[in-house]
Amino acid sequence: MPYLASETRYDKILYNRVGRSGLKLPAISLGWWYNFGGLDVFENSRAIARRAFDMGITHFDFANNYGPPPGSAEENFGTLFKQDFHPYRDELIISTKAGYDMWLGPYGNWGSRKYLLASLDQSLKRMGLDYVDIFYSHRPDPETPLEETMGALDSAVRQGKALYVGISNYNPEMTRRAAQILKNLGTPCLIHQARYSMLDRWVEGGLLDVLTEEGIGCIVFSPLAQGHLTDRYLNGIPSGARATKTEHVWMTLDNVKKNLPKTQKLNELAKQRGQSLAQMAIAWVLRQPAVTSALIGASSVKQLEDNLAAVNNLKFSNEELDRIDSILRG
Repeated sequence: MPYLASETRYDKILYNRVGRSGLKLPAISLGWWYNFGGLDVFENSRAIARRAFDMGITHFDFANNYGPPPGSAEENFGTLFKQDFHPYRDELIISTKAGYDMWLGPYGNWGSRKYLLASLDQSLKRMGLDYVDIFYSHRPDPETPLEETMGALDSAVRQGKALYVGISNYNPEMTRRAAQILKNLGTPCLIHQARYSMLDRWVEGGLLDVLTEEGIGCIVFSPLAQGHLTDRYLNGIPSGARATKTEHVWMTLDNVKKNLPKTQKLNELAKQRGQSLAQMAIAWVLRQPAVTSALIGASSVKQLEDNLAAVNNLKFSNEELDRIDSILRG
C-alpha cells in the first residue's frame, strides 16, 4: 500500500532551534548507523522509518559508511525515498557525513577536498537526492589543512548539494577555528555532532561553551552509551547482545560489568521519575540548552516508540541532577 504519513505527526514531539540559525530539528532524531543496512531486514527498516516520521521525527542522519556494508544505509534510504518519502522531501532533514574510511586508495578517507566532494556526490546518488540538508566533516584530519576541509564544505553549499554544513568529533579549539573559517567564507557552521551521555561527558569540558558562544547547535550521538544506559544489561548480558560482539570494541563485557552498579542505581532513579533508564538518559542529554537533538538508533518500532517517550518528561529537579552526579562519580 502507498505510504501516507500521519496527519498528526507534528503534534507528538518538540522542535528545537539549531544554534542561532533559522532551522529547527526534532528533539529526537533517527540515526541510521546500524539496523538499516544491507545485512538487515528491509521491511523492518521501512517500518521503523515510517513510524519515526509519523511520530514527528523529521531528521534522518546518515554517513557514507553507514550499513553494514558501507553505503548500504544510504542505498536503502534511497529505495524508501523513492517509494515512500518522495512526497515529503520538503518536510525532511537529511544529513550525511564523510571522513572515515570508505574506499581504497589515498582519496577515500579523512578530510581532503577531493574525498569530501566525491563522497557527497556518491551519497546523493545512493539516496536519489538532489541535495542533502546538512553535510558534515565526520572527523578532523591531522594532515589536511583545516582551511581545505572547511572550504570543501563551503563548496558543497555553493554547488547546491547541501543547504547547511556541520562538523563532528572536533575538539573545542578546532571547533572554534573551523567556525571562524566557515564564517569568513560566508557559510556558517550550523551544527556539531558529538558523542555525549551520562557515561561520556567530554563535551562538558569546553565544547558546549564554544558552541553556545559561536551560535552553533549540537546534536549528540550515543546518548544511551551503545546500550549501557538501557535495561538490556541490568540483569546480565543476554546472548547475541552488542557487548558480546568482538567488532564493537567500545562496548565490551568488562565495561558492561564495570558500569553495572551505576546503571542499576540510575535505573532506580528513572523508575521514581516514571521513566525507563533509556528515557531518562535521553532526557538528561537534552537538559543542556546547547543540545538541539539527541540521535537514537532503533532495531524495532517498539524500541523507537519507547525511546521517543522520553520527551514526555524532560525536566529534572536540582536534587535529581545532584543524585545523578553522585551516582556517576561512584
